[in-house]
Amino acid sequence: MLFVHGLGHGAWCWEHWLDAAADAGYPAAAVSLRGHAGSGGSLRRATLGSYVDDVVRVAATFPRQVVLIGHSMGGLVVQRALARYAARAAVLVAPVPAQPAVGSLICIARRHPVDALRLMLGASLPLRPDYLFTGLSAADATRLAARCGRESSLAQYQLLFHRPSPPPRGKPPVLVLATPNDHLVPLGGIRATARRYQAEVKEFPGMGHDLMLDAGWERPAEAMLTWLQRAPAPY
Repeated sequence: MLFVHGLGHGAWCWEHWLDAAADAGYPAAAVSLRGHAGSGGSLRRATLGSYVDDVVRVAATFPRQVVLIGHSMGGLVVQRALARYAARAAVLVAPVPAQPAVGSLICIARRHPVDALRLMLGASLPLRPDYLFTGLSAADATRLAARCGRESSLAQYQLLFHRPSPPPRGKPPVLVLATPNDHLVPLGGIRATARRYQAEVKEFPGMGHDLMLDAGWERPAEAMLTWLQRAPAPY
């Protein structure tokens, strides 16, 4: 299993799910995309294509086909990576939709209008606790949000205006995990993306955008692992 983080995060955000995967007997790793969480490479010049290169390059180092798991922006990166890498399966966690993420910009503008304006002007979106969590204590939510860093303005801009990714190689099975309480990615866009990949959708009411870190992270992790046990082989 190869985990891919979202906007402004790093490999650290998967710590709970990495442990859960290991306990279930799955070899698992997480990548920090270039310029994130101390990884090499230029964040200023990074694009979605750069991030896809990172994921495909790491996935190719494993001796077997990997399961790609991507959160938020990482979910879109995984969608693009599937067109180049024949994955065993894919899990999209609160993913940026296959279509342009204008709905996310509207969500941001409703909660913090200045953030939306800054985003359009090329500034990095501040990952506030209320964007990411609903069930954590204020102290824990603030601590985790503080671990998030900046994002490439080029990549952020692409999220708003990207085109749908090409079809996956090998038609791997896809699972989508989401929450109706997501304050960054509208559920309608996530459901539409699931239909595009003929994917099963599992929703977790009461959780925030960071399903892998919010209180109750065990529920989506367990759903993912249970699904993988019965997921059909790619064809």
